[in-house]
Amino acid sequence: MNALNITEYAHALGSQAKVASTLMAAASTAIKNRALLALASLLRANVDALQVDNALDIERATTAGLAAPLVDRLRLTPKVIETCAQGCEQLAAMPDVIGEVIGMKQQPSGIRVGQMRVPIGVFGMIFESRPNVTIEAASLSIKSGNACILRGGSEAIDSNKALARLVQQALLEAGLPVDAVQLVQTTDRALVDQLIAMPQYVDVIIPRGGKGLIERISAGAKVPVIKHLDGNCHVYVDDPCDLAMALKVVDNAKTNKYSPCNAAESLLVARGVAQAFLPQIGLVFAAKGVEMRCDPVALQILQSNMPPALVNTTQDATKIGVIAATSAQLSLAQESDWYAEYLAPVISIKVVPGLDEAIAHINRYSSHHTDAILTRDHMHAQRFLREVDSASVMVNTSTRFADGFEYGLGAEIGISTDKFHARGPVGIEGLTSLKYVVLGDGEVRI
Repeated sequence: MNALNITEYAHALGSQAKVASTLMAAASTAIKNRALLALASLLRANVDALQVDNALDIERATTAGLAAPLVDRLRLTPKVIETCAQGCEQLAAMPDVIGEVIGMKQQPSGIRVGQMRVPIGVFGMIFESRPNVTIEAASLSIKSGNACILRGGSEAIDSNKALARLVQQALLEAGLPVDAVQLVQTTDRALVDQLIAMPQYVDVIIPRGGKGLIERISAGAKVPVIKHLDGNCHVYVDDPCDLAMALKVVDNAKTNKYSPCNAAESLLVARGVAQAFLPQIGLVFAAKGVEMRCDPVALQILQSNMPPALVNTTQDATKIGVIAATSAQLSLAQESDWYAEYLAPVISIKVVPGLDEAIAHINRYSSHHTDAILTRDHMHAQRFLREVDSASVMVNTSTRFADGFEYGLGAEIGISTDKFHARGPVGIEGLTSLKYVVLGDGEVRI
């Protein structure tokens, strides 16, 4: 498309979404749920067909030399498709918050004042890699009574188009406007510049992808942005702690999957349990080929307490990648490691004196996404919950649970590290606004 056509196309998407948003806001709960259940059925009925389209994206990404974690994010496996279908059903089963009135109070003047939850209107979603985001965004848009314009990455264009066709088929079957969910059909980046600068059509932009994408969108947007920049998630092993439980949780938080933003990237261990815990988790990481970038104390403990045959010590702190599962690659951490979101089999490790230092380290280096404490001390847990300044704060469980589906939201539009409007996994309520409603019986102001 040339520049003129891109502009015309963007404005057509926007005006169609604006019209559809009015119809979606008026749609009944039953009709919205009908669309969600239809979408779940269509997903299950089209698993094989979706994988054919997805294979085109995988082949193209592999040929282009895309990094393995990014290729992994592209995959539409039967399990991923089933999770999307279950998310649609979970959303359909949830109460409809649209039209809900909260905080209604009688005032001395006689009027009653409350707030009603309403759809935002139109949101634009710009995302990379994961094609399942198409379903998550569409299903949340339907349930929250919004319209959306989705612009996925070029690396997933065939998968996204196939999924969007199913979404529009479900909308049609339910009697809702097909323009309520529109997928941008071009990979031209000029369309993104148009989309983020149309406040007459778009009420909020939600970027979901790498730091570069999100920073670019935030800098150029002329409409509000709901964003997160990084997923530098921490797990702190406290003293006292159930070390068997800690071993299981830390292993899961780091190695369950390396590519998601809720995977642990930093491990903090209290000095009182470091000698007992670090050699155990070091063996686990060595067996799975996880590189460990350590502060001097953690490095000394791991070097001294692990079998020499399993230790491959290096001072090269720049190497990132899969290493042989027969050795643990140990190195001295650099300052940049404490900030890093690796999205790879690499973890930074630090021994801290105790809770105060753990909280201070997390609040300094964390991306304020998700951080966890593993402890047997109730007061330590409560302080961690209050004082760690992150969107999700956890006690005695894996950071991998920081997910809209796992939180019971049905799906998520993303995980926001902002503090205004929406924070953490953004579900239905994050795509709504509140307006004041005032009820009277002829009262006048004196």
